Order: sequence, then C-alpha cells, then structure tokens
Amino acid sequence: MLTEYIDAAMRHARYEILEDKSFYGEIPECNGVWANELTLADTEKDLRGTLEGWLILGLRDGAEIPVIDSIDINEHVPA
Repeated sequence: MLTEYIDAAMRHARYEILEDKSFYGEIPECNGVWANELTLADTEKDLRGTLEGWLILGLRDGAEIPVIDSIDINEHVPA
C-alpha cells in the first residue's frame, strides 16, 4: 500500500527548470515536499526521498496524509 501511494504521488510531481538551470520538483498535494538538484534524475530521486521522509514523520505524528488517486493510507494506520 505504501509503495503504491509513493508511486501515485510521484506521478503528481511537477518539475520546472529554474533560472540557474537547476531543476525544481514538488508534489502539490503533499505540502512541503520539494527538491532542487542539478539534474532532473537527481531531482526525482531527492523528491522521492523527501516524500518518504515526509510520510514517515506524518504517519508517526498522526498527521492526516492526503488521499492521492483514491489511495488513502490513513485508514491503514492504527490509532
């Protein structure tokens, strides 16, 4: 379930090239999940890692994780 969620969230990622020619990526549904690296591949890798850390902290702290593509991981976390 968690891997499916991460894959779905990554499909929602948005990327842009900044003025300094670096790449910026974010997942709009996941507030605060972003990455900025010199290559698109490194930005994608960093973004996935940031998302994973964000999810671990959110789940640990009992935060409401946004539903993405009908995947709701909140209902699978014990209260």
